[in-house]
Amino acid sequence: MSEFDAKSFLKTLPKHPGVYRMYDSSDALLYVGKAKNLKNRVSSYFRTTGLTLKTKALVEQIHRIEFTVTGSETEALLLEQTQIKRNRPPFNILMRDDKSYPYIFLSSSDYPQIEYSRGKKRRSGQYFGPYPNTNAVKETLNLLHKVFRLRQCDDNFFSHRSRPCLQHQIERCSAPCVDLISKDDYAEDVKRAALFLKGRSVELIADLQEKMDQAAEKLNFELAARFRDQLIQLRKIQEQQYVYGEQGDADLFAMVSRPGGLAISVLFVRSGRVLGSRHYFPTDHLSDNEEETLQAFINQFYLGSGTREVPAEVITNLPLQEPEMLAEALQSLYSKKVAITSQVRSHRARWLQMAVTNAEQSLISHLARKGTMDSRFKALQEALGLEERPERLECFDISHSSGEATVASCVVLGPEGPIKGEYRKFNIEGITAGDDYAAMRQALIRRYKRLASGEGKKPDILVLDGGKGQLKQAREVFNELAVTDVILLAVSKGTTRKQGFETLYLETNDQIIDLDSDSKALHVIEQVRDEAHRFAVVSHRQRRDNTRRTSRFESIPGIGPKRRQAILRHFGGQKEALDASIQELAKVPGISASLAEQIYFHLHPEQ
Repeated sequence: MSEFDAKSFLKTLPKHPGVYRMYDSSDALLYVGKAKNLKNRVSSYFRTTGLTLKTKALVEQIHRIEFTVTGSETEALLLEQTQIKRNRPPFNILMRDDKSYPYIFLSSSDYPQIEYSRGKKRRSGQYFGPYPNTNAVKETLNLLHKVFRLRQCDDNFFSHRSRPCLQHQIERCSAPCVDLISKDDYAEDVKRAALFLKGRSVELIADLQEKMDQAAEKLNFELAARFRDQLIQLRKIQEQQYVYGEQGDADLFAMVSRPGGLAISVLFVRSGRVLGSRHYFPTDHLSDNEEETLQAFINQFYLGSGTREVPAEVITNLPLQEPEMLAEALQSLYSKKVAITSQVRSHRARWLQMAVTNAEQSLISHLARKGTMDSRFKALQEALGLEERPERLECFDISHSSGEATVASCVVLGPEGPIKGEYRKFNIEGITAGDDYAAMRQALIRRYKRLASGEGKKPDILVLDGGKGQLKQAREVFNELAVTDVILLAVSKGTTRKQGFETLYLETNDQIIDLDSDSKALHVIEQVRDEAHRFAVVSHRQRRDNTRRTSRFESIPGIGPKRRQAILRHFGGQKEALDASIQELAKVPGISASLAEQIYFHLHPEQ
């Protein structure tokens, strides 16, 4: 037991609702909980019998407890979730992905633009969603552009067009910018797109059928064919999606567990249309049962954010322990009445079964990946003769184009897979172009100099893509920074330069590790090496392209900031300005014909 005097402390607790916070001896927050009766709830942790192993592990670390009295249990629930989100205590269930969800935005201009949106809803227009991920939004937008041909460009680009863009040529836009469609006809397309996004497909298809028949009667066969094509596309979509009616906004939560982990899938339904799902794999450190785990997750999902899109219904595959309190908290936070249930029939039962199936399949895949990675890390432990299994691999790689825009990448791999939130990229400056050794040295110093002051996490193994030379650089840097207890492993492609035939150098250039091409240990090394290479190439290309775009415009002779700004404002962006002809450049205020020619040939030296 810790030095915490539980008996004395419990005497001071009131019997009011509130929130309690448990800290360890280093004053780190361990757990945040809420209670209808603080005295009874906190006392339950210190009873002599009936505690689970997880609760005992928590109690053994408690050094002190703080509490806050609230006016009601609902207030305690809201305060608990706020503090969990702010402090992320290790014994609470934590959502690893708390980003805002994406939406589709339809602006309110004369010719509305349709686009992807994320974040606060500040603009005037209609928002549709939320969608479970970016891919779901992109698929829907791609479909809308194909069927309804609404514009995608921003207002600056739209207002300065003198001819249709490429989107019109590939039949993804009706070109309202140059009046190739009337304002009324475009408004009809906007109305139909909104009907589709609201899930009112039956009404939409009936409207299109009527318009097609009217166009055919008037012998306007071109217009009739366009309506026919839209109908064909929409019917194909209906075949691929579950649509059970025109009503119903719901979030469906399904939780399943197996030895080794649990999964919670959230299925999003808006206006009777299934938009998709998102899967979570939280670690349960303290809950006694699955219902309590699901309740804690849903509490954090809605109350820990405060910016969620809350539907009319929340449906769960397990009955929640405190549905009334959650509903009251949601109404308090979002000013919206929400029905919470686990007993559903008809189409809602089919939605719930779909969520359960998603949770089961995602957990099977997650555990399979986790098991594969675990076996690879154990194989690496055996191959290197380590006493304990490594828990953290870091790998560096360098990427550049003949010395231009050099970038070093650092990726992190653990027994559960890539830890992408801890990836880092380093823009390399002040070295001789193309000097990979100097680039690696700079990146390693910038990454590991913080370890001396106790900042940052130390890897168990540092993998270097580049062989003996890079291994030497790493050893020198580690000696200078006094970094110890990190195994250095360099990967050289070898004479054949084929996958599976790499040469591995452990610690020194003389200690070579020979692994078979089917070795799991070699596979995990190749995985982290390939991921570092991919991340380095992507980061380099982003930096190179940004540099090239900026330098091209800033180095045009005779063009200062005001004229440069006028060009970009006229065309709506650098890419559009690069695509402009001499004649189009000459239309920019303040740009003469001769200056337009000079600008064009500076931007296109190959011509």
